Amino acid sequence: MEIHEYQAKQLLRDYGVTIPPGGLAYSPEQAVYRATEIGGERWVIKSQIHSGARGKAGGIIFCKSTQEVWNAAESLLGRTLVTHQTGPTGKTVYRLYVEPAQNIAQELYFSLVLDRNAECIVAVASQQGGMDIEELAEKNPEALVKVQVEPAVGMQAFQARQLAFALGLSGMQIQQSVKTILGAYRAFRDLDATMVEINPLCVTGSGQILALDAKMSFDDNALFRRSVISECRDKTQEDPREMEAADRGLSYVGLDGNIGCIINGAGLAMASMDIIKMKGGHPANFLDIGGGASPERVAKAFRLVLSDRKVEAILVNIFAGINRCDWVAQGIIKAVEKLRPTIPVVVRLSGTHVEQGRELIENSSLGILSVDTLEAAAECVVASIQ
Repeated sequence: MEIHEYQAKQLLRDYGVTIPPGGLAYSPEQAVYRATEIGGERWVIKSQIHSGARGKAGGIIFCKSTQEVWNAAESLLGRTLVTHQTGPTGKTVYRLYVEPAQNIAQELYFSLVLDRNAECIVAVASQQGGMDIEELAEKNPEALVKVQVEPAVGMQAFQARQLAFALGLSGMQIQQSVKTILGAYRAFRDLDATMVEINPLCVTGSGQILALDAKMSFDDNALFRRSVISECRDKTQEDPREMEAADRGLSYVGLDGNIGCIINGAGLAMASMDIIKMKGGHPANFLDIGGGASPERVAKAFRLVLSDRKVEAILVNIFAGINRCDWVAQGIIKAVEKLRPTIPVVVRLSGTHVEQGRELIENSSLGILSVDTLEAAAECVVASIQ
């Protein structure tokens, strides 16, 4: 799960990371009030969406007067920002964050990420922060300094100092940056984060270390014990299909194809999507309804897949190990009877009580197409929409 910049900054502040003062605004009037409340002569208005590269997309505006603050807020609220991370559909701006503009002497980069291959946390730092960090990582990876942190031990002060020296800092800046790095690590550890990114971590003209931007993402499986984090969820920034699936205990990822997939087991789902592509089709989703494919879960999955208007056919592929094909077939029949889809439905069942399940499907008189193998199912569902 991702959160907004202002939420990440609030969390990091609690762990000792120094951030500029700022305030949230939902209207131009609020934005002006926040700017007046903060004081000063220059402000920055930041769109709050779950995406990086907001500056390149025009989602960050610097202002020199309260009238400019009003105009900036008016132009950003309700606007759809399209970045390389949002995809072509973009994300709509519903809230803004107002901060004082800083006198930046240097932009640095710092992040903590979970490296599953190395089974540890990796701290990444660079003297070249800012909007082009992805390009830097691709073209000049030597500019990134990496330090592995053993989870059982945690980040040590000497590792934080190592990163601070790698950032080219000196004097009191070393102490400030060590405090920031260790604070970010404690937030990462205590809140079950999978990523903390401060970009830019800036050095101001007065030599102060500030986190000017912050991003955090969290392990969805740990949200049950992190109520503070789960309350930060912004459903307006999520794919509505994925949001609905998560709320119903289904694993769903929306794609751009036209063949809806209802499958139990992540491996079988991936294999089914691959063979659909091999046969010339295009999956509309990844949907794993889990090992316990009960009739109720099957019905939920049908409603979810049919809510996607791009779907022109549905493939149901169920392998019943601890489950039973006849039980799953009853769920499919009930779902089709209730929802009355006007598109082809192809079902492939395998496993326990498969003969009884196929018999129920074939005798249902609902026009459901039953096939024996995955290859035949993929061929059938692709042919049904050509």
